[in-house]
Amino acid sequence: MRPRGFVTAPADGLRPLGSVDEDEADATLQLADAADLGAVLDETNVVEVLDQLDRELIALTPVKTRIREIAALLLIDKLRREVGLASERPSLHMSFTGNPGTGKTTVAMKMAQVLHRLGYIEEPRVVACTRDDLVGQYVGHTAPKTKEVLRRAYGGVLFIDEAYYLYRPENERDYGQEAIEILLQVMEAERDKLVVIFAGYKDRMDEFFRSNPGLSSRVAHHIDFPDYDIDELMAIAHLMMEQQNYKFGPRAEDAFRAYLERRVTRPRFAHGRSVRNSIDRARLRQANRLFGEGQGVLSRDDLMTITPDDILKSSVFAEDREPEDDEPIPGAA
Repeated sequence: MRPRGFVTAPADGLRPLGSVDEDEADATLQLADAADLGAVLDETNVVEVLDQLDRELIALTPVKTRIREIAALLLIDKLRREVGLASERPSLHMSFTGNPGTGKTTVAMKMAQVLHRLGYIEEPRVVACTRDDLVGQYVGHTAPKTKEVLRRAYGGVLFIDEAYYLYRPENERDYGQEAIEILLQVMEAERDKLVVIFAGYKDRMDEFFRSNPGLSSRVAHHIDFPDYDIDELMAIAHLMMEQQNYKFGPRAEDAFRAYLERRVTRPRFAHGRSVRNSIDRARLRQANRLFGEGQGVLSRDDLMTITPDDILKSSVFAEDREPEDDEPIPGAA
């Protein structure tokens, strides 16, 4: 099939019946040396996906910049093919490193949309898995498990979270290495069918790749997701509240900032994920408060507003209260 936006001339120089005259032929040959960037942008709507990424993810400027760079490379490669220039399919396997809740899964889903719109994968689909989905517990169990996950992911993106758990050198009977070897084969031999994204904590992922040079050589894009600061976490909270038609009442925003300042120092803090969970618990307390106030008429504003009390009843503030006031709160953090 002749590439889109591309007009060819007869290879032998002969003019077939109905051919154009020499001036028209010169113009035709000139068109063969050009590709319409605007037309391809309109056709693929890649910019729309990238703009969504900007709107839906707070901060993460280095991550967004890298994703735009990858999208630009793939877009230009598409145009190069249209004018007959050599353009091999680049390696698209990636590594996303960072703490929990920093947007790795969200960016993987947006990356799948970009790859699909540019024709590098068949569907804008992400299949997420962990070690438990890939590694068996006895001889002969790992290969079918890994191949089944790969089968489900073909045509899309395979997202392997906490990928470093695949490799456990301290356990001689561990079957994770078998799963890694199958992944290596597929990532090289069938890279036109699948894009693999490995994800996890940066220090552990660095060690994982050092221990598996074959994997490291197949991963072209290493993207680090930085932690959010308090202002960025507050911006995430405002975005989530707006999406769910909630708002902070008077002094509630200050209460939520105080909550975050305490929460970030506690174990298992997960950035955006923890913000979402804390908003869900504040909604639960708001609902419990409104329910407990009786059968009065509730205005739209009542139903939207989160008050300071809906936040300050979290157990995160327990150390600031008198012991007798620190009773368990249903749904408290």
